[in-house]
Amino acid sequence: MFLHIDIDSFFVSAERSRDPSLLGVPVAVGGRSNLEIFDPGRTRLRLMDRNDGAFVAPVFYGGRRRDFEERFVERTKEGQRKIRGIVTTSSYEARARGVRTGMPLAQALRLCPELIVVPTDLLFYHRISHALSRFLARRIPRVEQFSIDEFFADLHGWVAGEEAEAFARDLQAEIFGRFRIPVSIGIARSKWTAKLATGYAKPYGLYRVRELRDFIREIPIGDFPGIGRGYRRRLEERGVRTLGEVEALQSLFESWGKPGRQLYRRILGTDGEGIAERPSRQSVGISRTFDPLEDPAELRRRIVILARHVGYITMKLGANPTRYFLKIGYANGLRAKGSRRVERLFSERLFKETMTELFASIHLAGQPAVKLTLSVSDFTHLHPRTLSLLELDKDRQARALGEKLHWIRERFGLDAIRTADELALF
Repeated sequence: MFLHIDIDSFFVSAERSRDPSLLGVPVAVGGRSNLEIFDPGRTRLRLMDRNDGAFVAPVFYGGRRRDFEERFVERTKEGQRKIRGIVTTSSYEARARGVRTGMPLAQALRLCPELIVVPTDLLFYHRISHALSRFLARRIPRVEQFSIDEFFADLHGWVAGEEAEAFARDLQAEIFGRFRIPVSIGIARSKWTAKLATGYAKPYGLYRVRELRDFIREIPIGDFPGIGRGYRRRLEERGVRTLGEVEALQSLFESWGKPGRQLYRRILGTDGEGIAERPSRQSVGISRTFDPLEDPAELRRRIVILARHVGYITMKLGANPTRYFLKIGYANGLRAKGSRRVERLFSERLFKETMTELFASIHLAGQPAVKLTLSVSDFTHLHPRTLSLLELDKDRQARALGEKLHWIRERFGLDAIRTADELALF
């Protein structure tokens, strides 16, 4: 028996846990791309990277938390007040008024003028998530943190099947009593069915799946975790609308190779997958969205800064990636992306050089960019490779220098040492 534990409206619930005045009223946690990362005057930046979830991104933090006016309000040249940012999480009271995740804050406030908007505090949310993860690990032997607000738990050999509901109800009450955080829990004989069930438990409820075929019969195919737009389009083209129709389509799913076979078994609860207690991180990346920017020198500067941050996380992991990736999003909807296989000893210097070379080769000159994404993957401890010997001495020196820089940044903050090409346009 598996549990899927999902925090209800996590960011809002976290804010309510420290500010009870937010209870029972429409609340939205608002977010905006953190462009302070490009500010040469920023200091004392730190990294929060204690969570081990499959989709839990590291958080850089530093400085004070800003209020609504500072975070979301800008003045136009004419002096008009303009609200920027999007809704990252909304309370159920706000959802009842039409406020949705990803909606511009200005639109949300038009729909719900009494909406209380709280600026995102990712460090606080990560600390709560980490504390909850540790609590669950003490209560249940096998727990997997799947995302910042989701957990799987395997009760096999720990709680008898007929006692699963009572156990889950007690766990739910204990979490709320300890953290003042409401969670919903799905219960099923396979982990992915349990995750699907949680959607029927919300808010702050339990849902146990006793007979799988009866449960999935009328559920739309797009509701199942793992069926994205691609799979949904393929199935809908064949007239398939519900999960209950999938069982008769084994040969179709098998024709899609290993991913198709895995998805078929997950839908029918026959996958046999257990808990991944500490899934290995497969990649490290960072992205930022900003107002349209055409100046290639400033774009290069921002790429170098983002490369330092990716390099810092990579060094902290002790990993050696061999695939580097850069993607540029443009205001007109175009995208440019490129990757490079680099079978060398990783260093911040090498990564920055490679990223600037990629930028020069893929950038669409004259087009204003609005988003940059950098990442590294194919770590040698997961995908063994023989590194090049031709540049080994040079790479060892760069790596040794990078390790010294990393030690200083660990002690004094990530911005303690920056290279000259980060500080001014070049």
